[in-house]
Amino acid sequence: MSLHATLPPASEIALAHSHAVQTLIRDKIHAAGGWIPFEQFMNLALYAPGMGYYSSGATKLGSAGDFVTAPEISSLFGRTLAQQVLQISQQIEHADILEFGAGSGKLALDLLLELEKSDALPGKYFILEVSTELRQRQQMLLANKAPHLVHLIEWLEQLPAQFTGTILANEVLDAMPVHIVKWYNDKLSERGVTWQSNQFAWQDRPINLAELNHIANQLTPQINPENLLPYSYVSEINLTAGHFMRSLASILQQGVILLIDYGFGRSEYYHPQRNQGTLMCHYRHYAHDDPFYLPGLQDITSHVDFSAITQAAEDSGLPLLGYTTQAYFLINCGITAILAQTPAEDTSSFLPQSSQLQKLISPAEMGELFKVIAFGKNFSEPLIGFSAGDMSRLL
Repeated sequence: MSLHATLPPASEIALAHSHAVQTLIRDKIHAAGGWIPFEQFMNLALYAPGMGYYSSGATKLGSAGDFVTAPEISSLFGRTLAQQVLQISQQIEHADILEFGAGSGKLALDLLLELEKSDALPGKYFILEVSTELRQRQQMLLANKAPHLVHLIEWLEQLPAQFTGTILANEVLDAMPVHIVKWYNDKLSERGVTWQSNQFAWQDRPINLAELNHIANQLTPQINPENLLPYSYVSEINLTAGHFMRSLASILQQGVILLIDYGFGRSEYYHPQRNQGTLMCHYRHYAHDDPFYLPGLQDITSHVDFSAITQAAEDSGLPLLGYTTQAYFLINCGITAILAQTPAEDTSSFLPQSSQLQKLISPAEMGELFKVIAFGKNFSEPLIGFSAGDMSRLL
């Protein structure tokens, strides 16, 4: 049975939209001479204005969408993260919050309501969101659930010139377009996309981008430590994430950057046995590895190389403040104490929250695959979220 036969069917309207995205990408391939790097394909499929997955009106989150994030699973996530934000804000005058890719707005809602309990609301809560549809969902949720807090929230089209406070990005790095590189014996090539026989197809070409070639060569000893021949290895390199960290370094005056995502340190990410990379697609709660399936209707992701993120941050003047699993981070910030605020005797409330907590911290769910990493500028206070379970040795 083919992959496509196992996935839920798309509606005629959705198929027509995907066909339009496919045509757009096909035309870009023809205009480029018959080949584009996968990074460009992924960028178009996800972010083409008005057409890409994150730029169009399709529902992405929740049961009607394609995947579920931690804030959607439980308010415990945002309420617990608020404890870390509170500690940061207490050390900084006039601290704001800047969230990237705020999804449905649930994390912003839970954070603000929890901070309000401690009389520690930020001066401003900025949201930088590329999706018009998600921005509208965020505005609706916040207006309905916390109308008295809406005046604190400001949606941005681009990075502010400068910022002080906490910067948050939950599941943002994994959706940044990646280059795919193939190591074959002593040759390096970049994997790109062509249009053949009325469909997208893979094609490898020599690497032309100097930065990509330099990083790929640096990774070769990691990928083939014993210099064995023959060998073949395919994986992703995320140049955009490095540029993202440098941009954050340029605007942050004082504060902390908290990044939450699934991924590994370099030694695990580019382990010799992980020879097919980490590229993953999400469609209607099904995960698969075909990025060419229904472009514009599915999410395309890759795991995060947290070593590369750390190197880019530290090279830009952002020292590492902590790196641990999501489970350790949430426990360190007091998620069990927050759950305990709901009496166990109130089974209709306590039992669902207890189940949600397990999804957030269980090694079999999100607890170990998801990591939390923090960088700072002009901030030296040890962060409570990293008081136990330090994993920085793995970077």
